[in-house]
Amino acid sequence: SVLGFIVTGVGLPLAGVLAIGYSGCKNLQELAGRVHPKFGLLFTVVSYLTIGPFFATPRTGSVSYEIAVRPFLENGGSDLNMTIFLVIFFVITYWLSASPSKLVDRIGKILTPVLLLTILALIAKSFISPLGDPGAATAAYGTPALAVVQGILDGYNTMDAIASLVFAILVVEFVVEAGASTPGEITLDVFKSGVIAVACLAFVYIFVAKIGADSVVGAPVLTKSAQILFGNVGAMILAVIVLLACLSTSIGLVTSCATYFEQLIGGMSYKAYAVLFSVISFAVAMFGLKTIISAAIPVLMFIYPIVVALVVLTFLHKFFKGRQCVYGWTIGLTLIPALVTGFETAEISLGAIDVFFNSTVPLHSLGMGWVCFAVAGLIIGLVQAQVTSSNKEA
Repeated sequence: SVLGFIVTGVGLPLAGVLAIGYSGCKNLQELAGRVHPKFGLLFTVVSYLTIGPFFATPRTGSVSYEIAVRPFLENGGSDLNMTIFLVIFFVITYWLSASPSKLVDRIGKILTPVLLLTILALIAKSFISPLGDPGAATAAYGTPALAVVQGILDGYNTMDAIASLVFAILVVEFVVEAGASTPGEITLDVFKSGVIAVACLAFVYIFVAKIGADSVVGAPVLTKSAQILFGNVGAMILAVIVLLACLSTSIGLVTSCATYFEQLIGGMSYKAYAVLFSVISFAVAMFGLKTIISAAIPVLMFIYPIVVALVVLTFLHKFFKGRQCVYGWTIGLTLIPALVTGFETAEISLGAIDVFFNSTVPLHSLGMGWVCFAVAGLIIGLVQAQVTSSNKEA
């Protein structure tokens, strides 16, 4: 399961960053615009809203409360406690995003290594003083094959692949400033830095999963485990670090979304968009972490197949000479099962369509039915590209 999770939670984000560097595109909208300019705009807007005020940004507030506050409150706290915390969290988010400063960058540069070292200490201690024995696998992870597929789908919840396409341009800018100039050099340098980042991320995922399997269930796994292994002081230190990490992430997301929509739509100032996204994020966060995750899953089941198909097409771009028909057919057919799976995950019945997909489409019951549609779209697109090229030559 963890291996499957790493494919989409670690490998796919790396592929996303590499795709932007390899493509030479300035941003996600330009890359997705290879399918069609209107699709590029729509997909980019949906991506920003997903990693912004609808899901990822509210989740930073909810995770902060669940990990850094709730475990230390009597009887797990109350709705009032959560409301007060989230108000403070998103007021600070707006305050620091309204006037971006070097403070957030400095916090990030300090927090990342400290958080990694803290988790490393937690992992080491969990081997020295085991928390328990892993429980039996649930039905979704009952066999190795099922576990891998479920792990792949669980990796969607990180939303990192979507974020990688949005923020990859920052990485590309850094490597260009460092001297890379050609697409090949940019891709190689991004790969080198990316490998280090994803290796650390994979390490954390693997061993935190091990701690979770041995201990408790849910978001407080790190805090509760730290409390058992290092006492209340250790749990509090970890809680503060996670809180600050989530806060810096929230600020970055609000800043990027406000900047994008100010440039796209206008009509309001950057600060007004920052207020808007902070308020929406607060409102969504009030539903709680479990609700946010549950609501996000159908959307992610729809978006992720498109992300994977777009990344693959980016690396094959030169092979089919960037023909729009290849992009159009591949993404167009991928959209169909992705949409059906999204509705099914949201428990919205499509009647005969559901019956057809579940009885006919390979891997659909596992949430991977889009693969054969994407391959079919790619083949059709390549055939059309070849036929039209031959006609032009004739």
